[in-house]
Amino acid sequence: MGDFPPKSDQVKRLRDLEAENARLRRAVADLTRDKLILKEAASGNF
Repeated sequence: MGDFPPKSDQVKRLRDLEAENARLRRAVADLTRDKLILKEAASGNF
């Protein structure tokens, strides 16, 4: 990837990866929140 300026297919790939990264980050955040909720519920702090 030493080409400059980047080729259009490289730009598209980067945008696709950034979108997937954002989607995965949201998924991790949702799962982390769900885990904390379940942990609280299991310990009786609700």
